[in-house]
Amino acid sequence: MKAPWWCLLVSLDVCVSAQVGEDASVGHEVIGAPKGPEKDAGAKTTVLHFLNGDVQRILPDQRVVYYCAGAQTTRTTHPSGLEVLRFPDKHTEKFYPDGSKETSFPDGTVKRLRDGREETTFPDGTSVSVERNGDRTIVFSNGQRDIHTAQFKRREYPDGTVKTVYGSGLQETKFSSGRVRVRHETSSIVLDQKQAVHHSQ
Repeated sequence: MKAPWWCLLVSLDVCVSAQVGEDASVGHEVIGAPKGPEKDAGAKTTVLHFLNGDVQRILPDQRVVYYCAGAQTTRTTHPSGLEVLRFPDKHTEKFYPDGSKETSFPDGTVKRLRDGREETTFPDGTSVSVERNGDRTIVFSNGQRDIHTAQFKRREYPDGTVKTVYGSGLQETKFSSGRVRVRHETSSIVLDQKQAVHHSQ
């Protein structure tokens, strides 16, 4: 059994490799390592104590918990394939069998990554979603919604008003009443679709 990759990334000499065999005389696991780690093996939980401070536990439900002393990081592997990493700064990373990832931070922020789509939820209720093509959607706790694409930036208000700024500089506002106002940022031309009035200088 080799030391986990996530532990080796921190320090190449932090973890040691252990070998697992079976002692037929007692019917329990016999665990050995190059430097002979201390071991506890029983019917319920198997615990390996390595000389460098690392600890591995195999729980009755088949979860494997490995504590890397050098990195102060704990990795829990579930029978389902879920892997959970806990770091000393209190943030947690979850790796799911389908390839998705979830990161939770101490302040309550949660970031999810799945199929190239990233979604972040902040403690105040604001959420940010980034699509594979780079399109970004921001939903604020006050009900406003921003959409940013390569072609335009748009803000949607709870009352139904929608303001859009296009890459050309054209600004369009659609009001909940049905009124549409169009303005170009480089001129004073205003188009009011409902009143059909044009102003120019």
